[in-house]
Amino acid sequence: MSSSSSAAPSAADRPAGPSAGGPVALTERTPHVPAERLVAEMVPPPRFDAVRFDTYIPDPNQPSQTEAVQVLGSFAAGLGGPAAAGGGRRGWFRRAAKPAAAAGPRGVYLDGGYGVGKTHLLASLWHAAPAAPERKAFGTFVELTNLVGALGFQQTVRTLGGHKLLCIDEFELDDPGDTVLVSTLLGKLVESGVALAATSNTLPGKLGEGRFAAADFLREIQGLSAHFRTLRIDGEDYRHRGLPEAPAPFDDETVKRVAHAVPGASLDDFPALLGHLSRVHPSRYGALCDGVRAVCLTGVEPVPDQSTALRLVVLADRLYDREVPVLASGRPFDQLFSEEMLAGGYRKKYFRAISRLTALARDAKSLADG
Repeated sequence: MSSSSSAAPSAADRPAGPSAGGPVALTERTPHVPAERLVAEMVPPPRFDAVRFDTYIPDPNQPSQTEAVQVLGSFAAGLGGPAAAGGGRRGWFRRAAKPAAAAGPRGVYLDGGYGVGKTHLLASLWHAAPAAPERKAFGTFVELTNLVGALGFQQTVRTLGGHKLLCIDEFELDDPGDTVLVSTLLGKLVESGVALAATSNTLPGKLGEGRFAAADFLREIQGLSAHFRTLRIDGEDYRHRGLPEAPAPFDDETVKRVAHAVPGASLDDFPALLGHLSRVHPSRYGALCDGVRAVCLTGVEPVPDQSTALRLVVLADRLYDREVPVLASGRPFDQLFSEEMLAGGYRKKYFRAISRLTALARDAKSLADG
């Protein structure tokens, strides 16, 4: 963050921590995230800070997982080619590199179901890329589009155009504006010599289907697809492979007891939290969780509409990235989304959220047992 500001942070901006006053409430936080923090935080999140290719355990019944490790390892090694040693700080990105980019895809796209380890592999690629941390970036699709909103398009191109690698997790187009914006941005970055890597639950040529009139933006979608070589990764959700089912929800009193006993825990009524999320931009959900050691929720119930559901998906992703356990009362997490939602265009997002929240609920069980 900038040190030039003389204003002290408000209580809502300060990270949670041990407090004699009991748990914090996420509903009382409205964090502000400066643009420079958005850039500085474009690195793998805490859960994936220590992952590497050799810590990925492929399912022996899914050869595509082993193949993905091999292809990505070669892709990372190829980023350290002779052009990287050119004179000047931007020597690798000289115009002479453009013909190579035009010869074929300048990126790799990991397609597969939720829980097959795509983010693990993407973060491993970031770590393996032979470049200084400030010359490679890692962020979710939501974080990338928000960076453009914070910096402006041209400044984003200048900021990321000096990078060797851009990794985009959870690449999913939700509206036509995103389609045009990202298609143009990635085209500019590829022209600058930036290598791309992305993960998604949807093939690049199918992005946007079931969400908006994707056929009207076919040129942009095909342009995005042309930047990538697609790697299909098959398999089942590793988070639940061979593990018992998530613990059943607890009662309200247990959730409140844990919230007061665990330093840095938060405590919120679930419907109130959903309402608060509508007043905080999704790009700030990570900051919303700053310093929180456990999230305690009472009265979990099915989400009422799709907009609310999509905001909850982003919050679940940020909690999972930060390894924050979630202890809840009310309905089980697999009952958050209606059958209609689970059959619609965003179903893969919802299944990912259920998977991740279930894993975090399992992590939280020891807090209630302690």
